[in-house]
Amino acid sequence: MRSFTVTRKTRETDIRIKLNLDGSGVVHCLSGNGFFDHMIQAMGKHSGYDISIECSGDTEVDFHHSAEDIGIVLGHAFAECTKDKRGCRRFGTAYTPMDEALVMAATDLSSRPFLVFNAELPAERVGSFETELAEEFFRAFAMHAQITLHINMLYGKNTHHILEAMFKSVGRALAQSTEIIGDTLLTTKGVL
Repeated sequence: MRSFTVTRKTRETDIRIKLNLDGSGVVHCLSGNGFFDHMIQAMGKHSGYDISIECSGDTEVDFHHSAEDIGIVLGHAFAECTKDKRGCRRFGTAYTPMDEALVMAATDLSSRPFLVFNAELPAERVGSFETELAEEFFRAFAMHAQITLHINMLYGKNTHHILEAMFKSVGRALAQSTEIIGDTLLTTKGVL
């Protein structure tokens, strides 16, 4: 099974994450922010990954350090789970509607980390979640997961709907990328 557990403690956060790519979408997330927990649950459910996150962070400051550090640690766990990319589909693309919103995510297990984030979020907050932290989370995740990740909001008006479509799209695209479809490495270079 492709699973890995990571712990990371800094002066700002104390995080433990367990990731299982061959799970069934069971998610346990205690990040310190209810809306973010909801987003991770959506991403895990739609990826089919089992994700367990426990984070104690300096939320008296704000949620920035927690969101970014969860991205770092989850990305690290993902990189460990995909060290051997042999047999993986490698690329994934998902369009996800949520009511009036439509978001596209595309992933590549490239070992060349990059994030493209095209989204205009109408509201600065959803509940206590600062919406600009979605980009911070995905940047940290992509860099430490060693993947290329493109997120494009095609349209939408409700910020909750846009963000939920975003996290679901990323989960669905990652599921495609990590699907085992053979036993070869999908690259002309011979190395990923």
